[in-house]
Amino acid sequence: MFRSTSGTRRVLLVLCALLLSLVFVLPKQSRTLLQAIGKPLADIVALPLDVLSSADRHAGEIWDRYVALRKVHEENQQLRREIEFLRGQAADLREMAAANQRLGELLRFQAGAPAQTVAARVIGRDATNWYRGVVLDKGERDGIQVEMGVMTLTGAVGRVVKTRASSSVVLLITDPNNAVTSLIQRTRDEGIIEGTFGGTVRMKYIPLLSTVRIGDPVVTSGLTGGFPKGVPVGTITNIQKDEGELFQTADVQPEVDFTKLEEVLVVTVPRRSEEPPAVSPSEKKKP
Repeated sequence: MFRSTSGTRRVLLVLCALLLSLVFVLPKQSRTLLQAIGKPLADIVALPLDVLSSADRHAGEIWDRYVALRKVHEENQQLRREIEFLRGQAADLREMAAANQRLGELLRFQAGAPAQTVAARVIGRDATNWYRGVVLDKGERDGIQVEMGVMTLTGAVGRVVKTRASSSVVLLITDPNNAVTSLIQRTRDEGIIEGTFGGTVRMKYIPLLSTVRIGDPVVTSGLTGGFPKGVPVGTITNIQKDEGELFQTADVQPEVDFTKLEEVLVVTVPRRSEEPPAVSPSEKKKP
């Protein structure tokens, strides 16, 4: 067995030697023949190598694209987060600008209001059905007391019914338990503004002979209720004149939108229009 293997090896070595001799020793025609035979064999061997090389390049390109797309996806996610953050900031800035504009208008109105007032923000609303009211961020430490009137630029809001050190509760004029003395601006007939269980406003005790009509504006009379005279309350929308009754009743559309209350003025000292202007001590000394 050992001898046979040795003989086979000798034969192979001899064949290799003969092939090499044919390449280097035989004439050019023989080498050309060998080259012609070797070229197809080389092409056959190179074909799978080219396929593997192309597949490797294609896989590399796909991987590079995946990595690039993954990076783009992460960048897009980061940009989306930044856009959402900037949108939130823009919304906050718009809200601050709107609040500053409202406060500016409120302060300008406060400077010329016919009463001493304290500006306050609405920080809460009644979540039950017991009463219609709002909570303000100002209280006893700011000079606010029970029965003080509350108003906005557009008209009467209600009156203070409860106070704490730094907050207060306001009962709106749409509450049935609230009453404000008012008058019809055109006819000068007085009556009482009260809320209803339906959340509307009604003017009661209008004289039977009054010429009140739909569209007449109603304002505060300044007699009671913590309001100065002339604060707008609303507009007459309907009139009831029942047979046998001593007074007329009218439905009133309030000037204030109570669903959008944000800033108000609390009337701390109502001033009557007929009061003379205050004179400073320095002016009193002048001849």
